[in-house]
Amino acid sequence: MSSITANSAPHSTPLTKDHKKVIFASSLGTVFEWYDFYLYGSLAVIIGKQFFGGLNETSQFIFALLAFAAGFAVRPFGALVFGRLGDMIGRKYTFLVTIVIMGLATFLVGILPSYATLGIAAPIILITLRLLQGLALGGEYGGAATYVAEHAPNGKRGLYTSFIQTTATLGLFMSLLVIWACRNYLGKEDFESWGWRIPFWVSVLLLGVSVWIRLQLAESPLFQQMKAEGKTSKAPITESFFSKNGKIALLALLGATAGQAVVWYGGQFYSLFFLTKTLGMDPNQADIFIAIALALATGGFVLFGWLSDKIGRKKIVLAGCLIAVFTYFPVFKALTHNVNPALEAAVAASPVTVTADPERCAFQFDPVGKATFKQSCDIIKSALAKKGIPYVNAAGPAGSVATVSIGGASLSSFEGESLDSAAFKTQSEAFGKQLTEALQTAGYPAKADPAQINKPMVIALLTFLVLLVTMVYGPIAAWLVELFPTRIRYTSMSLPYHIGNGWFGGFLPFTAFAIVAATGNIYSGLWYPIIVAAMTVVIGALFLPETKDRDITA
Repeated sequence: MSSITANSAPHSTPLTKDHKKVIFASSLGTVFEWYDFYLYGSLAVIIGKQFFGGLNETSQFIFALLAFAAGFAVRPFGALVFGRLGDMIGRKYTFLVTIVIMGLATFLVGILPSYATLGIAAPIILITLRLLQGLALGGEYGGAATYVAEHAPNGKRGLYTSFIQTTATLGLFMSLLVIWACRNYLGKEDFESWGWRIPFWVSVLLLGVSVWIRLQLAESPLFQQMKAEGKTSKAPITESFFSKNGKIALLALLGATAGQAVVWYGGQFYSLFFLTKTLGMDPNQADIFIAIALALATGGFVLFGWLSDKIGRKKIVLAGCLIAVFTYFPVFKALTHNVNPALEAAVAASPVTVTADPERCAFQFDPVGKATFKQSCDIIKSALAKKGIPYVNAAGPAGSVATVSIGGASLSSFEGESLDSAAFKTQSEAFGKQLTEALQTAGYPAKADPAQINKPMVIALLTFLVLLVTMVYGPIAAWLVELFPTRIRYTSMSLPYHIGNGWFGGFLPFTAFAIVAATGNIYSGLWYPIIVAAMTVVIGALFLPETKDRDITA
């Protein structure tokens, strides 16, 4: 075990060999925890089929994203609970609790029976496990970042905390790699049937390694010294958010972590959903492309962390957000051009327009799996949404039957409210066949053609998105750590970080997908990260200080 003591002076001396070992151990344990958390996101489509089988296909995917977001929703509560413990009893013991909760919850997802076996209990238990994962992760990041920062010397905090920043991407990379190996070894059918559980089972092995790693850690020297002097906080939450620090925490959320979060999840998660769900790329190939981009760009975390020690945290984080604001639309349109050029050509040559009475168009979302969307507008939009076809809306006369035009062709829907189930099914199948034929005639592909994918360009575009992730994420830990005093640092930095990443970022896939489903425009979901990132640039530039030269021993 490391022999770090309270008399160490990490703020004025270089890191010793022992310090580097414990920082490595802390980072490695965090990689495993992120691996556990992101397995779910990487397998959202399959999990939707397994645990929300009572819903229609569109609602399965939406509810899978909602369950994914549930883990993010509770992260701020985990930040409060474990942040308080970390500031009162120490960083090391909090690490042990969070990793055990995360590992066990992940393993239980892997053995949880599906909807077909347990019925409604299956998704309820699944969401409960996701909540436990979110609580654990809420206590993990602030502790890891604080622990590493409190060992680092002045002038190198950005560099050393940047290694913690790589852990989320490395955890995602590891999850994609394990999924890819299982899918290729078992085959698509067996993997989607039961093999998807194997990556969750692996978490038991990672849990054992992670617990062993956490047991090797000594307590933070700054915390030991503060505890020896009797200066630990007795009410970290009150001191953090109901005093002058509360204003700093709010500004850190809106002017730093909110924008950082949407760029992070836009570049690494929404891009994956966009490739597979919108552009129809084979999930296996999409995983490989994302993994390559992660491998190529991950060094950016360390580069921008190091650079933040030279020119400042604020400049780099806000620059990354600003670049995202101006490049997201062209980059995602370029992905369409290089992944599914047939779709792009079909949309340009034969755009799809749904003309309907707006009052007779329901929002395409079925929370209980019972709605049949029998109005003529709903029938068209349900069919188009299921096929992933972009469309524009046009207002029709009141009470009129909805129509869909595909280039020069036009199809009329039908009103199904008065039809019984058998008749409605027959009519729907007939309409669906006509729609499919019309789309095929107009050149709309059923999925992306692997032979038409410009692989180098797709990898380059994805790598650019991940580089933006490294810009906003590499320096963020050092920036947050330096904003708050030692006695309440764990609690104070954790809450804005996890509200930003858990709420603003974690809800990005669901929010963007819902916007796309409502508008029919496959790019409209990008307005969410663009608006949030722009807000962060303005607030961060005007109200947050640069902190790179601060002494954090106070």
